[in-house]
Amino acid sequence: MNPVRNPFSPGAGTPPPELAGRQAILARVNIMFERLRIGRSEKSFLLIGLRGVGKTVLLNEIERIAQQSGCKSILVEAHEKKTLPALLLPPLRQLLFQFDRMGKFSEKVKRGLRVLKSFVNGVKLKYGEIEISLDIDSEIGTADSGDLESDLPTLLEVIAEAASERKTAIAIIIDELQYLSEQELSALIMAIHRIAQKKLPLALIGAGLPQLIGLTGRSKSYAERLFDFFKIGPLGKSDAIQALRGPIREQGAEITDEALEAILIQTQGYPYFLQEWGYQAWNLAEKSPIDLSTILQATDESIRRLDEGFFRVRFDRLTPREKEYLYALAVLGDGAQRSGNIAEKLHVSSQNVAPIRNSLIKKGMIYSPAHGDTDFTVPLFADFMKRMCS
Repeated sequence: MNPVRNPFSPGAGTPPPELAGRQAILARVNIMFERLRIGRSEKSFLLIGLRGVGKTVLLNEIERIAQQSGCKSILVEAHEKKTLPALLLPPLRQLLFQFDRMGKFSEKVKRGLRVLKSFVNGVKLKYGEIEISLDIDSEIGTADSGDLESDLPTLLEVIAEAASERKTAIAIIIDELQYLSEQELSALIMAIHRIAQKKLPLALIGAGLPQLIGLTGRSKSYAERLFDFFKIGPLGKSDAIQALRGPIREQGAEITDEALEAILIQTQGYPYFLQEWGYQAWNLAEKSPIDLSTILQATDESIRRLDEGFFRVRFDRLTPREKEYLYALAVLGDGAQRSGNIAEKLHVSSQNVAPIRNSLIKKGMIYSPAHGDTDFTVPLFADFMKRMCS
């Protein structure tokens, strides 16, 4: 069939042709922004899930909904090479200047810029990496101590007050939250806590791997009451079928039930893999309907592409000992494995292998679904490790 009309576009954060199975979350988002916009309090929330479940796609859609509802938003992705201030300060500066364009410079907007400059001055003393041009005097003594847990809540409070004056709300959207340092996560949680206490129109929508739940709890004991946690997993059977069949039918084509069943078995309902199999099946099919024989070919091509891209980029970041650890986890079987059993497979003690395990958790390759258990954060990665290392 014509590849130009292929409805599927597998990629990191690439929106699927149909956002199936996430309607409840998006309805919650719409309610949040409408309530914030009219001055009502609303809980911030975090999306929790493995790689390939569509967290980034959801965050992009949430940003679109925020803007459509008349709210202001910033969207950033946390990573190991940039501090939280370095991520937030440029878009916060831009946000304050957007408030300026909404009307004459008000005192609260001007104060927001002064405090932003104070915060930058304090951060530069500690990190020395922030360069932001602001032709305005700082507010000396406010948010300029260099202590992130003290300064960030003050800064976001002042910016939220400016938003309230402009009759709008702010959505701070952060992907890959598990990469924040303990101090950064603590400061962010403290800031959202203060905002909630003062009923100001600012919310945090974040996303991260499953270990984020534990990280937030260890950072601040009240985090579980401050946020709603939405666990994002693979799609159920009916939603997975709709994610494939719906876009195909929109292009005037069909796919057989047997072909769909084969894709569901291979992908386990994970949205990223559904997109990959759908993409390959469309390109390989000579005519409609897409049948089981086409899916057999698509499986070979999809696995080859995943091995060369989706899996390979993660594999190449690993040290030889980390690869050995993940191979041992893979060969023990599907699902979570006891950490002691992995160490035994490697013929070492749990204490000796603990640094490797901790490093893999920090890299986002594994997580602990329960005390003493270990599992992959990347679906189907166990099969990839077996192909690579056996």
